[in-house]
Amino acid sequence: MTRLVSLFAVLAFFSASNHVNAEDDPEFLSFRTGAFDINDNHTTAVFGVEYRSDFKDFILTPMAGGFITAEGGLYGYGGVFIDIFLGRRVVVRPNFSVGAYSDGDGKDLGGILEFRSAIELAWRFDDRSRLGIELSHLSNASIYDSNPGTENLTINYSMPLDQLF
Repeated sequence: MTRLVSLFAVLAFFSASNHVNAEDDPEFLSFRTGAFDINDNHTTAVFGVEYRSDFKDFILTPMAGGFITAEGGLYGYGGVFIDIFLGRRVVVRPNFSVGAYSDGDGKDLGGILEFRSAIELAWRFDDRSRLGIELSHLSNASIYDSNPGTENLTINYSMPLDQLF
């Protein structure tokens, strides 16, 4: 956990010194699809949606989302992220969340309470929508007897909410 806090502090400094103003970005609705559990033999499809707020408290921004796997696994979560702009177009978005997981007919992750850490690399278009690739890790941090964890790889399309209405 200390490493995660240190990482967020370093990224906050990096983001604060950048020329793109993240305060101008709106709230987003993000859609994702990809592969769940890419690191072993339980790989299956995953589909998800995520709300990304435009509220900024210092540098962290709240988010909430969920996904479903092709085997009926469900995960709902809430957390925080930071946008790090590498120029005008490229955005790196590390994020952390906590949520509830049900395995359906898929991989047993050891318990209901699961922590998710992820990093997304995205291209920012003129209309501020983004297309990115995200690598995430889901595990229970060994609070249960079993902690197999999983890595997931998704393609994300994030659309500003003001474009939907």
